[in-house]
Amino acid sequence: MTWSWVSNNWSLIWQLTKENAYLGVVSALIGLVISLPLGIVAARWRWFYPPTLTVVNVIYAIPALALFIALIPSLGLTDTNVIVALTLFSLCVIVPNVVAGLRAVPEPVRQAATAMGYGDLRRLVAVELPLAVPVIIAGLRVAVVSSISLATVGQLIGVSSLGYLFIDGLQRSFPTEIYVGMVLIIALAVACDLVLVGIRRVLTPWAVRS
Repeated sequence: MTWSWVSNNWSLIWQLTKENAYLGVVSALIGLVISLPLGIVAARWRWFYPPTLTVVNVIYAIPALALFIALIPSLGLTDTNVIVALTLFSLCVIVPNVVAGLRAVPEPVRQAATAMGYGDLRRLVAVELPLAVPVIIAGLRVAVVSSISLATVGQLIGVSSLGYLFIDGLQRSFPTEIYVGMVLIIALAVACDLVLVGIRRVLTPWAVRS
């Protein structure tokens, strides 16, 4: 490790880290927004779930670089290209967790809410979704970590991220850049994961700690 390179290029490293975090976190959050209604519908009407899961699994099977390239004609070499692709990938992780979380709500709890005068929408918002939060956030945690990692591939189409350190380090046979990039990706993923764990604990103080 050439530590002087790190100190001399700190502004570049910080900028790349922020850009990588933006791509990964925003993609996963958009994926959550899309997955919630899809998961709610799939949990209510079971016939809807198998085709939905098939579609998102097929999308997840597409190599990230291939999807980035396929989106270039419509989205260009932009952050939006990477965000859209990573959002699609995140659906494969989050949608099943939304469905699993909602289906895990005990039927007696639903019946009790109905007996108290809760309509379908109120029961969903006030009872079912809060109880499903731990499972939903578990999926979001995986999606965020995956998106942060896959965002580095966007550098291959010119979208700035920590992937720059991998490519530049390889081209210059300078492993310090590669090691720094790896450490920062891991640190970024761990930091985001801890934030989500904290959010889950705030939202579900009654849940079992893990």
